[in-house]
Amino acid sequence: MPKPVYALVGADALLQQEALQKIVAELPPDAQRIDADGETADLADILDELRSFAMFGSAKVVAVRNADEFVSRFREQMEDYVAQPSDSATLVLRFSSLPSNQRIYKAIAKTGQIVQCQPPKDLRGWIIDRGKTAHKLTVASEAAELLADYIGADLGRIDGELAKLALVSPSSRIGADEVSQSVAFQREREMWDLTNALGSGDPAEAVRRWRQLVQGDSSAEFRAVTWLCIWLENVRKAQTMLCEGQNTFTIGQALRIWPRDIQQQFVDTVQSLGDRGRRRAVDLLAEIDFQTKTGVGDAAENVERFLLSLANDLLSPLPGTPGRGEIL
Repeated sequence: MPKPVYALVGADALLQQEALQKIVAELPPDAQRIDADGETADLADILDELRSFAMFGSAKVVAVRNADEFVSRFREQMEDYVAQPSDSATLVLRFSSLPSNQRIYKAIAKTGQIVQCQPPKDLRGWIIDRGKTAHKLTVASEAAELLADYIGADLGRIDGELAKLALVSPSSRIGADEVSQSVAFQREREMWDLTNALGSGDPAEAVRRWRQLVQGDSSAEFRAVTWLCIWLENVRKAQTMLCEGQNTFTIGQALRIWPRDIQQQFVDTVQSLGDRGRRRAVDLLAEIDFQTKTGVGDAAENVERFLLSLANDLLSPLPGTPGRGEIL
């Protein structure tokens, strides 16, 4: 029998979707499903759905994504509801996080069920198991490690790449070569190497890699802004972690800065750039993205202009901070 209320807790979309599918599968085949966004949903509408019987089926499930926001807006009312839930429908709340010391957590644990949807600590093992059970693949340990390094703990994206490998691989055995030879990964690897060059304090190498990348891949100019945004966000996170007193190894592990031998270089670059330098870089990247999308200038040249500007910040930092590298 399904519970009257569930909390799916965790940031991983794939695990949440699979957990929701399992809940729905326990209901009758004609169960009516209502999906709502917790950021905009009205409390009265949600409660009305939960307290009324399904019009077009024998059961009803109400799934609320972004439940963190929904509960923060209607905390007392939701705490009261989950303590005494209606038997007319099943409520599924999709949280990114839910501390166990909160009243609503304890109430759901008593009347319903808490389902943890956090990526596993052993990502390599998960990839091997997922390949076998979902895609009929035998994924070698080194191939799983490579996938984990390339993608990180984004299980949905990993699952998608496993599905692609299952389609294109001549056999069911996937090794590191099959992963590294994937066209998508080759392109990502090149962008990864470019941002690694920035992170290791070598903007000259970043510019050289960018010119090579544009020559071999005409779509690179449209993906570059996304990758550079990710890199600048890592810089911001690293600056916060440094202020908290965390060491280089912890920062490198948390932000997945690979290979490990560039982690110290990345931290040095973060310190050299500084908060003001990072903010200038964010503003310039936003300006370049706007210009590209509105047809001002050449997209590839706009990206190179950003790299050169960032290089100047690293070569001529604010007083008291060292500069590194040389543009050739």
